[in-house]
Formats: sequence, C-alpha cells, structure tokens
Amino acid sequence: MDDFLRQLYQDRSSDKHTLGIISVNSRSKMDTNTDYFDVVLLVIVSEEQEPWAIKHYTYNEYKVAMHLVSTKQIHDWLLNSSNRRIVDWLMNGKIIFDRNEYTNNFRQQMLEFPPEERKVRMGVEFSKLIRRFKDGKSLYYEGHYLDAYNQIVHALHHLARLSIIEHGFYPEVTVWQQVKQIEPEIFKLYSELVTGNETIEKKLELLLLANEFGLMTKTKLGSAHILDLMREKNEPWTIEEIKQEVGMNDYSLDLSILLEYLIQKGYVDVIKVETKGKKIFHRLYEVNDSI
Repeated sequence: MDDFLRQLYQDRSSDKHTLGIISVNSRSKMDTNTDYFDVVLLVIVSEEQEPWAIKHYTYNEYKVAMHLVSTKQIHDWLLNSSNRRIVDWLMNGKIIFDRNEYTNNFRQQMLEFPPEERKVRMGVEFSKLIRRFKDGKSLYYEGHYLDAYNQIVHALHHLARLSIIEHGFYPEVTVWQQVKQIEPEIFKLYSELVTGNETIEKKLELLLLANEFGLMTKTKLGSAHILDLMREKNEPWTIEEIKQEVGMNDYSLDLSILLEYLIQKGYVDVIKVETKGKKIFHRLYEVNDSI
C-alpha cells in the first residue's frame, strides 16, 4: 500500500507548485471523514493552480482519493466553515511531503489562530446565526413549526461555532463535543431541543427566548469585525462598499440582515442622502460610537 501511495504522490512532490502533501487514513469502514475511502491524499498547491480538483484511484481492494487544493481555497474553507473536514485533515493528517516547511508552519498558524483571522471568522458565524435565528422566528410565528425547528437547530450550530472560535479553536466536525467542554450552557440548549419531552411548539418557544439572549451576549463579539471595518473611513458607507470590502460570499450573503440587526440594537446609524428622485434617499451606514 505504501509503495502504491508513493507512486501516486511522487510526481506531485516534484512539481514546483506543490507546497505540501498530507495523508489521512480512514478510521473505520463507516468513516465519512474520508468519504468511505481508505486514504485521502491532500495535496496543497499554490494559488496559481486550479482551486480544487479530485482524483480517485483503486489498488487491489484499496480506494484512494486525491484532493489537489489551492492555498486560497483552503483559506476560504477555513474562513467560512464550509468544509469542516479540512480542519481534521490539516491538523491530524500525516505530513508526507513538505516544501520549505510550508505545511508545518501552516499547522502551527492554525494552532495559534491569529486574533484578526478569528475576528473575521466570528463575524461570518454571527451573520449566519442572525439569518437562521430570524428565519426560524418568522417561521415559528407563521405556525411552520418543523421548518422553524430546522432553522433553530442551524442557529444553535452557528452559536456553538462562534463560541469555539471565541476560545481560540477551529470548529471541527464534532462541534458539540467541543462546545460541551467550552460552553456547557449552549450544549444544554441543544440537548433540550433534540431530546426534551415537550411539544415542538413549546421547545421552540423556550429556545427562541434563549437564542435571543445568546444573540445579545455575543453581539459585541460577533460584530467587532464589521464595525472595525466601518470605522476605517470617516464617511458613511453604501451597502455595496461594505460588500466589496468584506469580499467573501458567505459573509456578504447575510450582510443586509446583519446590518439591520445592528441598526435595531443601536450599533449602526442610517444616514439618508438625497437622490434626484423626489423624497427618495440613498441609505448609507455609519457606526454609532456613543454606545
């Protein structure tokens, strides 16, 4: 098996665009972390290469998946929590090739989790938390309890990930195992939602109140990145200017509802600027630093 793997990654290791190669072994036949493959080879390539390509191989009874992923794509996944398996692969996989210590240094950087990167990640999770919570609340009041339940479960996941990041860790696949150690109160909320004996309507009623409190306690933390960004210039911002500065799809998708929430809570003020139309105004935004 080792000889077979070596044949697969040998050409990649001699390619100047390859920065590192990590081998991830399946823990069991039911291990979805490797998509039921026996081994995953994560090949980290420079930004000039294709963002993400997959190749599948077979050898006797063994199945191997090779993922060729650019450094930019990895950063995007980490920033947006859109591929949480990548955390496990990067942190727990075996480094089998490392150009100029790139992979080791990257792993060390992940362990340190720089404050600025952490702030951005918390902003992403906070905006997703607001979206899911508000959607769940709306569905609850419309009487769509099962749909509301689905949204509130997702909201709790984002609240959990926000708490994990706040404590300096990357959210992994086993989020609730992590959060149980870090913030047992949030774990208790989740347990009540999925295992409690009350009716779904009663569960949602209680959890909407708990989520509202959770949002309030995390507002300063979760909005720090967007508010600091808006303080970088003295003039008010248009929504398009903020979107361009944020520049991340997952973040910018929920930008409008995030701003509306911060306006409701008094963190952001709306500035009206006249247009050519009669009684029609542009809507601009600035931070209210009096809070």
